[in-house]
Amino acid sequence: MNIAAGQAAPDFTLYDTGKNKISLHDLKGQNVVLLFFPLAFTGVCTKELCSVRDNISLYNNANATVLGISVDSLYVLNKFKDEQALNFTLLSDFNKSASAAYNVLYDVFPAFEMQGVSKRAVFVIDKEGVIKYAEVCAVPADLPDFDAIQATLAALN
Repeated sequence: MNIAAGQAAPDFTLYDTGKNKISLHDLKGQNVVLLFFPLAFTGVCTKELCSVRDNISLYNNANATVLGISVDSLYVLNKFKDEQALNFTLLSDFNKSASAAYNVLYDVFPAFEMQGVSKRAVFVIDKEGVIKYAEVCAVPADLPDFDAIQATLAALN
């Protein structure tokens, strides 16, 4: 079942690149932007996350916590975060639990026939834990609609 605006955001607990457990329920009272992305160190994913990095003030001004999530290990994500100087949290969904909860797992990723890779998807969650914006990109090379994300965040404040 697809996750849509108006639904309660599925909870999850994942490790960040500093080996800390982060749970969505601990972020209640904050606006949250979940950015699911297929794989670290790939061209489109790097472009997406660097765009967020370069515009982090827009998210900070909207009082939004940004969480990047992929099925990469926390060690891979740590190297990716360091090399790209990413200024927001990356979470490892290595066991694919969050991706499954948000229904954003490819059966077979188009490149190299890999199974269990996250789709590129964005969910904006309000302070009460309700999804206000949901976008799952149909094609891995597509970037999310950053203008729609910002408009949603602006409406929350």
